[in-house]
Amino acid sequence: MPLRIPDQLPAIDILKKENIFVMDDTRAHTQDIRPLKIVILNLMPLKITTETDLIRLLSNTPLQLDITFMKLKSHTPKNTPIEHMMMFYRDFDELRNKKFDGMIITGAPVEQLDYEEVTYWEEVSGIFEWARTHVMSTLYICWAAQAGLYYHYGIPKYPLQKKMFGIFKQHTLTPYLPIFRGFDDEFFMPHSRHTELHREDILSNPHLTLLAESAESGVSMVMAREGREFFITGHLEYAPNTLDNEYRRDVGKRDDVELPKNYYLDDDPKKEPVVRWRAHANLLFSNWINYYVYQATPYNIEEIG
Repeated sequence: MPLRIPDQLPAIDILKKENIFVMDDTRAHTQDIRPLKIVILNLMPLKITTETDLIRLLSNTPLQLDITFMKLKSHTPKNTPIEHMMMFYRDFDELRNKKFDGMIITGAPVEQLDYEEVTYWEEVSGIFEWARTHVMSTLYICWAAQAGLYYHYGIPKYPLQKKMFGIFKQHTLTPYLPIFRGFDDEFFMPHSRHTELHREDILSNPHLTLLAESAESGVSMVMAREGREFFITGHLEYAPNTLDNEYRRDVGKRDDVELPKNYYLDDDPKKEPVVRWRAHANLLFSNWINYYVYQATPYNIEEIG
């Protein structure tokens, strides 16, 4: 089954060219099936890029997914046309009385600020709280992972001496869990961040399970509430050229820009990136949808609580 996404969303044409089957609202209404309802709070600055990245991964499932994009009322994005936001996104206030089978909360370019200094902290932390009673399983990514762990469990973040930037090898610590079904013992994950979590803080909290980590990039995946919450500090959703675009955007403009590690062929930015994370990214999103959303959610969505 394909994804059910809003008519005219730019990602539709992009993904059809990649032979990924997506279905717009018009066609989906003709199918008599209870689709899984997935809401995405997209806090990334390049929203169309992030929409496409996430939909690409969510499409790798036999289930029909009904995708809703959420936006904050307290923040106006600068890098996405207002017409796009008005057409495809809905304010949290419009959705607060609805239930969802799954939720994805993305990263945001505010990680070097204290959480309480973020202009939309009050609204986004309210959404974190709302998700616990209105969503079956929530996937927190990058800044959202750090912010969610801070809000729910008091886990602090720590500044890095230099940016964690590149593709890093990860080790699964709980390979028996369904989220890692089909995974190898080691897998790769893109990272692009200025702060980190400490494993000691995760291990000392009895409500948290450290799922995966790296000798170089540290904590990468944490689980809570038996899979009702996942926190991922990297970006498995990234497209092959995302780190390349970020590197070329910043090089020469900032003093702290280094070549992304383990990314370009022969570490030569004149050569193409080597994609080492695509297969496990597809596996992780498929496993999350199958085992922690579809297999766990009630048929009557109003029973989620």
